[in-house]
Amino acid sequence: MPVDIVVADARWKRIIKLEQEIVKVHVLALTKPDAAKLTSLRLSNDKEIKILNRNWRGKNKATNVLSFPAGPQRLPRGEMKMLGDLILSYDTCIKEAKAAGKTLCDHAVHLVIHGLLHLVGHDHINEADAVKMEKREIRILAKLGIANPYVLEDEP
Repeated sequence: MPVDIVVADARWKRIIKLEQEIVKVHVLALTKPDAAKLTSLRLSNDKEIKILNRNWRGKNKATNVLSFPAGPQRLPRGEMKMLGDLILSYDTCIKEAKAAGKTLCDHAVHLVIHGLLHLVGHDHINEADAVKMEKREIRILAKLGIANPYVLEDEP
């Protein structure tokens, strides 16, 4: 399996189809060369993600998802290269999902897509890059039957 999922917070286990959806996301979100790489996904909580966010990004607060691209790798022939690591916080994800009127599964899937796109070099630092990244996220989510997360409820 191209995704190594570690459930560090047992509350994530309540979402029955999440792991199946994450495997689908890996295939849909990545091009063939990147899809052949291993991604590590840690399903955690605010306490752990806050520490990582402080240590790696200098931001002393919890966040929904963090991505850590793997560096260059020289592996024996046949070994699967790492694309990188993702970590999701249950606490932040559930708050955001409830506030947006989404299921936790759909929101988590969106964040995994977002994190995977970061691992392959997408970013949203400037407006043009943000629009490009959001469009790709929306297309992938649509293939999974998940609504556009960027549409506000009060928009026509």
